[in-house]
Amino acid sequence: MAAIPRSPQPDAADLPALGIDIGGTKVAGGVVAPDGTLLATARRATPGFSVSETEDAIAAVVDDLARVHGGPLVGVGVGAAGWFDRTGDTVLFSPHLAWRNSTLRKDLATRLQRPMWVGNDADAAAWAEYRYGAATGADLALMITLGTGIGGGIVMDGRLQRGSHGVAGEWGHMRVVPDGRLCACGNRGCWEQYASGTALGQTAREVARSSPAAAALLLERVGGEADRLTGEDVARAAAEGDPLALELLAEVGSWLGQGIADLAAVLDPEVVVIGGGVSVLGEMVLRPARERLQRALPGRGFRPGPRVVAARLGPQAGLVGAADLVRRAASEGAG
Repeated sequence: MAAIPRSPQPDAADLPALGIDIGGTKVAGGVVAPDGTLLATARRATPGFSVSETEDAIAAVVDDLARVHGGPLVGVGVGAAGWFDRTGDTVLFSPHLAWRNSTLRKDLATRLQRPMWVGNDADAAAWAEYRYGAATGADLALMITLGTGIGGGIVMDGRLQRGSHGVAGEWGHMRVVPDGRLCACGNRGCWEQYASGTALGQTAREVARSSPAAAALLLERVGGEADRLTGEDVARAAAEGDPLALELLAEVGSWLGQGIADLAAVLDPEVVVIGGGVSVLGEMVLRPARERLQRALPGRGFRPGPRVVAARLGPQAGLVGAADLVRRAASEGAG
C-alpha cells in the first residue's frame, strides 16, 4: 500500500509569531506576520509590584491572541523593561517592575508551552527598527527609547548586541549630573532623570512650585496643584503652543542631544533612532537634540556624526521586534 504523502510543515520563517511588550503600566501583545504586519492586538494592565500577577497578565494576553488568530504560531517573543542576563533566561533587575533575579523565560515556557524568546524591551524595539523601520540596512544602529525612563539597544552587522553580561544599551543610567536626581536604579544623576517622560513631569512640577506665575497655563490643567503635573500634561500644552511647555520640551531635547554626543564618542553609530512615548512629540524634542549634538559632538567639524531620526514603528516596535526575534531563533534552531 502506497504511503499517504504528508503535507509539508510550514517553515518557522513563514509563520506569524506572538510579540509581547511589558512596560511599567501595560502588557501589550500582537500577532505579527513575517513582514512585520500586525494581524491582531491585545493588552492588559501591568500589576508591576507582583511577579505572579504580571505573568498572569502575560499569559492572558497570549491566550487572547492565540484564540483570535486561530492558526499556527511559531512562538512567543517577550520584551520586558529590565536587565537580563546574556542568555535571556533571567531578569536580573527591573527598576519599574517586580522582577529580581527571576527566571522569566523558564517560568513562561513552562506555563505557555510554546517556543520563547525573552529579553529587554528596548533590544526588541531596536531589532524591529533595524528589520522594518528607520534603521533598515544600517551597519551600526542605536535605539533610544524615551518613556518612563530611557532604554536602548544596539544592532551591529545585522545582529542584536546584548553585551558580555546581557545588559548592553542601558544608557538611561549613564551618570550625567554628579549628585543629581535620585534614580530608581539606586544612583544619582542618571540620564533618564533629565531626558525622559518622567523627567519632563518632574521639571514641570519643580518650575510650577517655584514660579507658579510662569507656570499658570500648566497649572490650569491640574486645578492649580503642581504635584499633579505629568509629562503628558506638558506634552499636550506644548502641542497647543504653551511657551513654558515648549521650553521644557526643548530642555529634554537638549539633554537627549548631549547623551547622544557621549554615545557617539564611544560607539560612532551610523544612525540613532528615537522611540518610546516621548518620541511622538517629534521635532519639538528632536530639533533641540540635533542642535545640542552638533555643539557637543567630540571632534565636531572634523568628523561626521550620526543621523538622529524618529522611530517608524511607534509603540508597537517592542512587540514587533520580540515576535521577529522568536521567529529568527526558531528558524536558526531548525537549521
